[in-house]
Amino acid sequence: MNARNENAHGEVGAGTSRNASASYHDPAAKILERLQKVRRTGAGRWIACCPAHDDRSPSLAVREADGGRVLIHCFGGCSVQEVVGALGLELGDLFPPRDVNHKPERRPFDAFSVLEAVSFELTVAGLILAQFVAGEPLDTQMRDRVALASGRVANALQVARGGHHHG
Repeated sequence: MNARNENAHGEVGAGTSRNASASYHDPAAKILERLQKVRRTGAGRWIACCPAHDDRSPSLAVREADGGRVLIHCFGGCSVQEVVGALGLELGDLFPPRDVNHKPERRPFDAFSVLEAVSFELTVAGLILAQFVAGEPLDTQMRDRVALASGRVANALQVARGGHHHG
């Protein structure tokens, strides 16, 4: 259960009154308060305009995952690094601060998270395949994205097998 105040992420993007220490301990708030046209799409899920490209219609998905880390995905194709950089943040800002007295514990991804990632990559590949079947030529960017999806699905298989501990 998330004990966060519902108003914390309601209308975000046009100057919130959240203080810096609250954002420091809440990576989602830190991200959301810097975005435009933020709309809640579910518990711990939002959509907003991507700051890394000229986004008139929200195409950036933001999700608060287990442990307070933030997952972001631009459906326009911007990388996580590009989005975070455009917000004036770093990749580390997607994660809650570490407790210096707490030894980090390596936990495997749960099956749902792995399947969710695979499902998304297959959807991307399916959309590109549908364009190809419709007779549209596949440019280099689309071919590269299908190759990336294939690699991510293979990586998810490794993660599901527990291979992420071996590098």
